[in-house]
Amino acid sequence: MIMERRALVRPLDVREQAEQRTVVGYAAVFGNPADIGGQFREIIAPGAFRETIGGDVRALIDHDSGRVIGRTTAGTLRLVEDDLGLAVEIDLPETQDGRDLATLIARGDISGMSFGFIVTRQQWDETGDMPVRTIQSVDLREVSAVAFPAYDGTSIALRALESARREKRQHNFRAAANRVLARKVSIDLRARRLVSKA
Repeated sequence: MIMERRALVRPLDVREQAEQRTVVGYAAVFGNPADIGGQFREIIAPGAFRETIGGDVRALIDHDSGRVIGRTTAGTLRLVEDDLGLAVEIDLPETQDGRDLATLIARGDISGMSFGFIVTRQQWDETGDMPVRTIQSVDLREVSAVAFPAYDGTSIALRALESARREKRQHNFRAAANRVLARKVSIDLRARRLVSKA
């Protein structure tokens, strides 16, 4: 299984309440086709995060595991799947990273979020002019506030497309082999019946 990352440019907000700064935004939205390197389109289906948001997920800055700013098991990161997508709330720590991030978001220097995930269920449609991958379920590993909200996991995502095509070829090969075997068995049974009648 391959870890992939996707990013989204949507407004982030820093809310201050009783000396607590909280970042609020969306790490993903449902139903918006995204172009992945000109090779295929990708759509995140509603429900893709339902099974994973109760796990141990971390909030990072720029996907850097050395810059943790929240964690679901600590209660400093809250994730909710709503009608729009994956809503994120991060209670910023009173650290240099926390203070810097609040300032950078307020100034508009950091304007996007991203998420790191492993696909656990997907569907491919290659009937159109460009393949479409619908992500139905993920194992969410992290969400990040990012300076460059772009689809930076493109080469990994392209490997996912090739893997799906390889699985389809193997499935088709196995199905064809099973049809050949079933036909041989059928012919063998008919031959045995003829021999037993003689």
